[in-house]
Amino acid sequence: MDLALRPVLPGDLPALFRQHNDPESMRTAAFVSPKSADRDLFEAHWHRIVEEYVVRTVLLDGEVAGSASVYGEPGELEVTYWIDRAHWGRGVATAALRALLAEVTERPLHARAAADNKGSIRVLEKCGFVVTGHDRGFAHARGEEIEEVVLRLG
Repeated sequence: MDLALRPVLPGDLPALFRQHNDPESMRTAAFVSPKSADRDLFEAHWHRIVEEYVVRTVLLDGEVAGSASVYGEPGELEVTYWIDRAHWGRGVATAALRALLAEVTERPLHARAAADNKGSIRVLEKCGFVVTGHDRGFAHARGEEIEEVVLRLG
């Protein structure tokens, strides 16, 4: 597996848009932006965040396989990642998150995941995050409030 991170390029957005609108991926992630389905809003959002935060395209064998980011205010930084469903269960998310954590050395870092998203929670734990609590939040992809796990690194 040849995995690399690089800054997001405009040409990555069509693949990221497709990945972020996969119904099964959205349901699993649960906490998605209600604006993700609108191509113009999606692209405007990405053009803004690449200027403000550490936002990386995950490349797998040279192809766009997802994204990984750190966002938020100093002391409250949070990680997020999205991997194309075609690559789930192959260690891609763990490798991408480890690469991101090597690049962004500020700690602590925080993360959240739907409590039933065991795969994402496992990725975070393999990268050193520990569960620090639970919360509830409205999951747009599911149309209801659900339980989420809160995690912290360092």
